[in-house]
Amino acid sequence: MSSKQEIKINILLDKLRLNEKFILSSGKNLEKTNAIRRLGIKSLKMTNGPHGIGAPISLAIFSGILQNTGVRGIFLFPYLVNSRIFKRKRTTYFPTGICQASTWNPKLAYQMGKSLAEESKALGYHMVFAPAVNIDRTPLNGRTFEYLSEDPFLNQKIAVPIVKGIQSQKVAACVKHFVANNQETRRGTVSSEISERALNEIYYPAFEAVVKKADCWSVMASYNRVNSIHLTENRYLLVDKLMDEWGFRGFVVSDYLATLYNYGSGSCIDAGLSLEMPGFGRYFGIKYGLLQLQNDFNKGRFTKEVLNRNVLRLLRVMSYVGLFENPQKLPKGCINTEGHIRIAKKIAEEGIVLLKNERNLLPINIAGINTISVIGPNANREMALGGGSSMVLPFYEVTPLEGLKKKCKPERIKFISNPADADITIFVGGLNHEKNNDNEMTDRKKLALPESQVKKIQETASKNPRIIVVLINGSPISMDEWIDKVPSIIEAWYPGMEGGNTLADIIFGDINPSGKLPITFPKKLSDSPAHSSSSDRTYPGSDKVYYDEDILVGYRWFDYHNIDPLFPFGYGLSYTEFNFQNLKIEEKNNSKEKKINVAVDVTNTGNLTGKETVQLYIKDVESTVTRPPQELKGFEKIKLNPKEKTKIQFSLNKKHFSFWDEKNHKWIVENGVFEILIGNSSRNTPQRKEINLEFI
Repeated sequence: MSSKQEIKINILLDKLRLNEKFILSSGKNLEKTNAIRRLGIKSLKMTNGPHGIGAPISLAIFSGILQNTGVRGIFLFPYLVNSRIFKRKRTTYFPTGICQASTWNPKLAYQMGKSLAEESKALGYHMVFAPAVNIDRTPLNGRTFEYLSEDPFLNQKIAVPIVKGIQSQKVAACVKHFVANNQETRRGTVSSEISERALNEIYYPAFEAVVKKADCWSVMASYNRVNSIHLTENRYLLVDKLMDEWGFRGFVVSDYLATLYNYGSGSCIDAGLSLEMPGFGRYFGIKYGLLQLQNDFNKGRFTKEVLNRNVLRLLRVMSYVGLFENPQKLPKGCINTEGHIRIAKKIAEEGIVLLKNERNLLPINIAGINTISVIGPNANREMALGGGSSMVLPFYEVTPLEGLKKKCKPERIKFISNPADADITIFVGGLNHEKNNDNEMTDRKKLALPESQVKKIQETASKNPRIIVVLINGSPISMDEWIDKVPSIIEAWYPGMEGGNTLADIIFGDINPSGKLPITFPKKLSDSPAHSSSSDRTYPGSDKVYYDEDILVGYRWFDYHNIDPLFPFGYGLSYTEFNFQNLKIEEKNNSKEKKINVAVDVTNTGNLTGKETVQLYIKDVESTVTRPPQELKGFEKIKLNPKEKTKIQFSLNKKHFSFWDEKNHKWIVENGVFEILIGNSSRNTPQRKEINLEFI
């Protein structure tokens, strides 16, 4: 913001009456703030959007309540979707967050963020609740499908460009949910008990990065408590950490109804909560109602200076998004353009992960088959209209069956119902957005597929060994009962509106899969850190849930305890092969800081063009504190033609080798031996070399 803009909003703040500042602090309804017409302050309109501009928030909440009480709210959608009021809300349905992270492609993340903003503008919104960057601590979390990764480095590398893309169109990104909102069970009351080190090394980095590197304009305070204090009244986290230490210039908004459990309005105002959502008109709120705020102010529970700080931040973002400018001079936006659809498909192409491919069953030669059988509960199921607040009302959604039929031209290839008689059988299973699956407000009850699906896979594989299992889901699944019986497995996640077409392209080889897992798939639930104990202490807790694994989240835990995962972090197959050679490390010292330059040669040794994600991990060989056996500190996605070779270079600095020192409350690095590891997953790093480093 220019100095002139800052002066203008300070003048505007001075003109506001006390009661008008109170009115601005609470929403008018589910989607916008109150306007102050006397001063020309318009309503700030906001919407959901981690993977597409969300359905009306009222519809999302209503559907979520129905689904989580065991009632299928989906039966209402044909009426709601076809009603006139919702037709104008239809938007592009992008793959969900975990699929976005599976691309390991920051450029695609930026393009998606820009597209979200363009669709927001076209619908009259000024702020979008995206991205969702909470760490995937447990595979049972109902919102894992919305989040990006278990790893803080990958998390921030995808989140930052999403924020930049959104805000490039003068739309505010609202990054959520700050912080440690890692389960849906008792999310409004449970306290996440976490060490200072784990917060700084694992749970803060994405939030800190979007503030420092993308200047995000809004942050959503989560439902839960952290170390016994609710986020919406946690002054240490919102003021001391977010605003003062990181330099956050935007405003904090509550998650919807998150203030229900707070002590009062004064504690929230003092903690830096600028906006309570939702609101109920100009005068009523949960904690920010006009009378409540006036009463707490009169009793000295917060000061005018603190209130001004909060309101100024809200006004600042209103200025950022152009609420005080001529609307004709602002970006107009657009909805569901060819470009947006292309980006949605591209994310699916690069995010879908090939998990298994024995005997090179994939890709299928379309000219070599006459019959195909496509079965399974998710073969023709649409997924956009579910999941809670993130549901999307798209113009269309191509299911796997529809995409395969389009690809195969049924007049030449016959689709049959009996898998035993088919040349190829494709079982499309996984999860959905109903109760006890991938859905807001409820966590999954088990890691395995439903028993009916397990039985069907086993029966089908016994009748036809040429079976491909396609999983449509948003979180890890155990496979011990059937994985050895099937030659090929594809993790498709929730792949967006073009998912069916993309799957068909991958299955028949028009697209070479390049997705890499952003999360570890355990063989069994007890292998995961939050579930390693038989006690409820570490999940789901009761009044408190204890993060006893500390910094050993995800692959860090599996590596530290020598546990074999089902599929490791960073894993994903291709239809071609890549070779890594000639790892070189060079120290560069200058007047500012030491640089460690790393180079490696990568060759496509196969016969097909493909994309590979080169991953760099660091191991502290001689640490005096517990550290993970390796930590991701760099990656680059490349495209190589057959036999093509290229050199990939990384530049590391002191921060990459550091850990959080709880005694001195800062990042430190210990001199000594470190190992650099490079490969294409956390469990495949063939290029390794040690280096003895001394930092000043």
